[in-house]
Order: sequence, then C-alpha cells, then structure tokens
Amino acid sequence: MTRHVRAVRRRRRLGQLLAAGLVAGIVAASGALLLDPGAVPPAQASATPAPAPAEPSPTPEPDAVFTIVAAGDVLPHLPVHASARTGPGRYDFSTLLAGTDAWVSGADLALCHLEVPLTAPGEHPAGYPRFVADSHLATDLREQGWDGCSTASNHSVDQGLPGVVATLDALDAAGLGHVGTARSAAEAAGPALYVLERAGRELVVAHLSATYGTNGMPVPSSAPWSVTLLAADDMVARATAARAAGADLVVVSMHAGVEYATAPTTEQIELATALAASGQVDLVLGHHAHVPQPVELLPGGPDGQGMWVAYGLGNYVSNQDSACCVPGTESGLLVTATVTQPADGAARVTGFEWTATTVDRLGKHAVHVLPEILPQGTATLAPGELGARYDRVRAAAGAAAAERLTPPVATGTAPRLGTEALAGATAEAVPPDDLPTDQD
Repeated sequence: MTRHVRAVRRRRRLGQLLAAGLVAGIVAASGALLLDPGAVPPAQASATPAPAPAEPSPTPEPDAVFTIVAAGDVLPHLPVHASARTGPGRYDFSTLLAGTDAWVSGADLALCHLEVPLTAPGEHPAGYPRFVADSHLATDLREQGWDGCSTASNHSVDQGLPGVVATLDALDAAGLGHVGTARSAAEAAGPALYVLERAGRELVVAHLSATYGTNGMPVPSSAPWSVTLLAADDMVARATAARAAGADLVVVSMHAGVEYATAPTTEQIELATALAASGQVDLVLGHHAHVPQPVELLPGGPDGQGMWVAYGLGNYVSNQDSACCVPGTESGLLVTATVTQPADGAARVTGFEWTATTVDRLGKHAVHVLPEILPQGTATLAPGELGARYDRVRAAAGAAAAERLTPPVATGTAPRLGTEALAGATAEAVPPDDLPTDQD
C-alpha cells in the first residue's frame, strides 16, 4: 500500500514537471541532468509552448515645430547711413542691428520688411521723398539671419522700374527671398516660398506682400505688375492658390494705415477681417504706420481657429523719434509666431508673442530689445526714457498676445528658398478698389 502511494506521488510529480515544460527544457539543455540517463527523450514534448513576446508599440511620430520672427520697417534714412558709414561709399549696418542678433538668428524663419529700394552699382543713397538705400544693407540683413523681406511699400517705385530691378537683384545676390515687387509678370504672380525640414518632413511657408499705394508715384505703365497693390480679393485668391498648390502656411504682409497713428484704420481692419474670414491665411503682418499698433486674434483663419494679425510693427531701424515725428516712432514690435504640425494634421500657428524694440538715434542708431536694456539704460538713453518707450509699446500692442522676453532657439536647419517648391501657386490678379492718397 505504501509503495503504491509513493508510486502515485512520483507519477503526479513527473506530470507536474512535464506540464511546466521543465523536462523538455532540461533535455534540450547541453549537459543537463536527465531524469533517466539511459532513456531517449521523446521527440514530441507535451508541454505548452511559452507565449511569443509582445510586439513593441510603435514610437509616435513627433510634431514638427518652428518659429517665424518678423520686425518693423527697415527704413534707413541718410543719418542711419551716416552711422553705418565705414569709408567713402562703404556702409556696414551690422553694428546698428547687433542688439537683436540673438532674436533673428534664433528664428527658424525670419521675415523683414524693406521699406525702400536699394541702389544699383554706382548709385548713392538718397533720402525723403524718393528713398534709396545702399545695397550692402541686403548683405547685412542676410548675415544677421533674415531669410527674406516683403518689399511692397509706398516707396517701392521711388526709383522707378530700374529701382525695383536693382533692389531685387541685390536681395538675390545676398540670398534673401522677396515678395511684393517684381521684375516680370511671372515673378509677380507667385508668393515667396520657404521650405523648412522638421521632424523628417518638409513644410512650405508662402509669403505674400502688398501695399495700399505708392505716394502718388506712378507704377510704370509698361510694368503694372512691378508692385503688388493691396486688395482683399486679390490677396485671398493668391493665398488660396498657394494653399491649393501645397503650401502648409500662408503669411501676408500688409502695408496700410495712417502714419504715426496707433489705432488701425477701417481699411486695415476690413482687410485683415476679410483675410481671416477666407480661411486661407494663417498670419498677417502690418507695416507703414511707423509706430506699434495692436496685436489681435481675429475670428476665422484655417479650421476656424482664429488668425493673428499685428496691425503695425512700427520701425525696426530708422532716424525717427519724438524729435522729428511723434513718440512711438523710435520703437517697434518683434513678433514670434510658433507653428506646429502634428504628424496626422495640418500646420497651424499655435502661439503668437511680441517683444518691444527701440532705436537709440543719438547712439549711432543702435537697435535694442527694450526689456534687455531697461535696467541700465544706454549712454544716451536713461532708464526713465526707456521706461516711457516700453509703456507706449505695451499699451499699443494690447493684451491679446503674450509678451516674449527670451529669444527663440532654432529647431532645425535654416530654411531654403523654395522657388520650385510648389507647382501652380499663382493666381490671376484682382484689381484693387480706389486707394487712399498717402499723406507722406
């Protein structure tokens, strides 16, 4: 009886080991101890095989993120040239602009606004009322980190069609993109394109630019396309064509308003509202007033998520301040738009911030970021004066967008000019309605 019980127990234990797969594991292992050294293990094990390892979850594709930085008018009056002069007929604007170097170079895409034409070889700078700036300005803007400029302004044809051609030739030579003026009808028909590679994808930004008028200077009858005049229907058509051709983002530079007035005009508001309502424009950058104007989020925009507009970015560099003009002309807004494109979605402006800048006219026209110099002042600007300037900028910008106090940091390689990025990104021009007369 005892032997029988022990035999049953041994058979149970052996069954448990086989069920756990231990016998098969021991037999398969080199040098393992067999339960019966003289026995040949069976070819088929009765143990249940171990489950296969679970497939790892795929790593989510990251969002593509980049920033667009824009500034106010590049308006180099003759005194600005005097500060930049390094010798007879030679100018270097880099020292004047150095106070914003980190902000411009840290942008993923930096867009300036060139208010005036540039010289052709052998020409000299000139001031108001028919401006022309030394062409070396284009080189210095590019070296600071600007990627392209809007060129449609009330001074676009101050030097006629030859001035338009000389300006764009200089920008091309410096490697800067441009839009708003053109050397041919074909060039006028399309946007400036910038291609950014982020998160393993290519994103295309289309930039459009137009002006309300040209100070009464006639647009050449032989080249009516040489400067783009501002009309809401035309801008919407151009934006729609660019987006249909594959642009991920559309930015419009709008040259309009009344000089020295902080409040946007009815025309500015109606234009921006129409662009927002179209759903085709992501961002509007305003110029011409020479003083900072409000920043607002308008209803509409792509997907109905709203569209940011900075009605006026003021001056980036100029000879203007309260001594010649009105308080506020010495300052401007540097705006930073953050763009995000999820792997499974469209690129959208997900953040918009402003930063106050100012020009030290008596300090060789040095451009500064106001909050960075406010505590100590400069040799010619006391903290009290800087504080008053800062207060004016903050009041003008308003509370809709946040203030940014630190420079952006580039999220990838520099953009490339995308002349071949889109196919068919052109639209038939829509003639503008009657335009107001400039008060310059």
